[in-house]
Amino acid sequence: MIACTTPTASAHEANKRVADANALATTETASRPQPQATRRAVARAEKGPYYVDFRARTAASWGHAFVWYGKTSEKAVEVAGLTPAGDTLAYVLGHITFVPSETGASYGDLDPEYLTASYRVYLNEADAKRVFAYIKKLQANSPVWNAETANCTGFIGDIAEFMGLEVPNRWQRPENFVNRLKEMNGGRQMVRLSAE
Repeated sequence: MIACTTPTASAHEANKRVADANALATTETASRPQPQATRRAVARAEKGPYYVDFRARTAASWGHAFVWYGKTSEKAVEVAGLTPAGDTLAYVLGHITFVPSETGASYGDLDPEYLTASYRVYLNEADAKRVFAYIKKLQANSPVWNAETANCTGFIGDIAEFMGLEVPNRWQRPENFVNRLKEMNGGRQMVRLSAE
């Protein structure tokens, strides 16, 4: 049984934290001192201009798994995950039955101090459009949360599967799920989707 949740962030809180997350979205590239022309060429050749970052963080319970996604040249980051809508009561009931869900940013998703695991993969523009559309569709079609059957690791596992990644057992702690996802895929950084 996996229990992934914390109270969701209000739109105001989420927008307030985007500023903190903006720096994190580009930290990986910015931390390597290279001539600017070389850095741009390498980033485009090896990584692609778009990314999906499978992430896990601490929470009051088992933790939470979610994705960041966006364009490497932009500071803004999109967040998608599956949590019960509401506070403690919805979370407790979600261990017994299905409860209404939320699929956007939840409290702590933008805070680096809570991060326990991360696996970022890069995409070209055409593939990113398909993956980002799939994420939006998954968000729109995930009206319920349940600790055993419709949880956060299952949600991000569906995204990874759509991208053609090997996906681990979904009933494990979020941190273990993300680390195992990275391990099973050899830590590969570039993903190319098969033709439609």
